[in-house]
Amino acid sequence: MGKIVLEVKNVSKIYNQGKDNEVAALKNIDFKLARGEFVSIVGHSGSGKTTLLDIIGCLLRPTEGKVFVDGTETNRLGDTELAKIRREKIGFVFQQYNLIQSYTALENVALPLRISGKTKKAAEKKAKETLDAVGLGERLEHRPSQLSGGEQQRVAIARAIANDPSVILADEPTGNLDTKTGEKVLNLFLDLSKKGYTLVMITHNPNIARLSHRVIKLKDGMVVK
Repeated sequence: MGKIVLEVKNVSKIYNQGKDNEVAALKNIDFKLARGEFVSIVGHSGSGKTTLLDIIGCLLRPTEGKVFVDGTETNRLGDTELAKIRREKIGFVFQQYNLIQSYTALENVALPLRISGKTKKAAEKKAKETLDAVGLGERLEHRPSQLSGGEQQRVAIARAIANDPSVILADEPTGNLDTKTGEKVLNLFLDLSKKGYTLVMITHNPNIARLSHRVIKLKDGMVVK
């Protein structure tokens, strides 16, 4: 196994702790991912998948346990430091794409680069290179409404990888796509893993999950497989 990029160590998340309506969303989740690994997280609705993804992505703090991203223990960080980790170490891909409708593909990908401090020229250069890499070099000036669902998702993936994050988190990235387009997106993920990106993907689709290197199955907040 290569360098460990992500470690989830005995993580639990309890809502309404100590109250009558206490809910244990996650219970003692424990796994490690090396550089270039691609893991799928599966399970029924309510199994804890999204809670786990939010904790890995520094959007939610665990009640117990630790999360390490690129060797940094994120649960010990303050809000400003967590925002820096999200900006520099984590790329997010969503089911709904979450693109800015009035922006071109190039502008959507350049935006997080500008926020992280790059000049307009440097951000646009990197955004163009990244869009080229996902096969959208001819769609730079197209707005989301002018792109197919698969193309919009590829813009979202380009945006996620533009800052060269350590970990890419994908929440149902093929959920709004037909089977053929979904497989193209998955093949792009596999290509990214070969380039050294570490990917964590939530999916309800067992056929999609099988394409990843490893599958983690959750049930009632616990790893069962």
